[in-house]
Amino acid sequence: MTKHVLFIQGAGEGAFEEDKKLAASLKKALGTDYEIHYPTMLDEDNASYERWKQQIEKELTVMQGSIILVGHSVGASIVIKWLSEAEVKKPIAGIFLIAAPFWGGNGWRYEGYEELALPKGFAAKLPKGTSIFLYQSRDDETVPFEHLALYAQVLPQATARELDAGGHQLNNDLSEVARDIKTLGKG
Repeated sequence: MTKHVLFIQGAGEGAFEEDKKLAASLKKALGTDYEIHYPTMLDEDNASYERWKQQIEKELTVMQGSIILVGHSVGASIVIKWLSEAEVKKPIAGIFLIAAPFWGGNGWRYEGYEELALPKGFAAKLPKGTSIFLYQSRDDETVPFEHLALYAQVLPQATARELDAGGHQLNNDLSEVARDIKTLGKG
């Protein structure tokens, strides 16, 4: 049976095209047993949480079976925020957050950041028993490496992968993410 992966891009001008390389890398590394869904997110320059949340929910309606969620950068922030608020009706097999900015607290505080800040106790609202993986490169020029530790603090059940190099785009190589995805349900 084909496994479905919903990959949510980062934000900013040109993010869809840039992250398309990540989605292609993931597809290649996972092989034919997985179907990658890589929608163009609305208004990528602005990344409205409400609009992206609605689009994620719409994308999920066409997928069958348990879903693997992958988010890059702001897309990862939106995925985890949405999961903490939504009543998810489909089984979520795994959550993979790549170079996710942490909003509020000791993380980022830009105008309007509150929209993406995680509510207190959000981890308890995530789908029970779902594997969570965090990835951050030490040389990320966009999201500070310290944000990985902020997520690891509030998600103690997550597996954190500290990468020595790769920048914000992980050198467009998601083979390590693919290896972790392939472990789902085998432990």
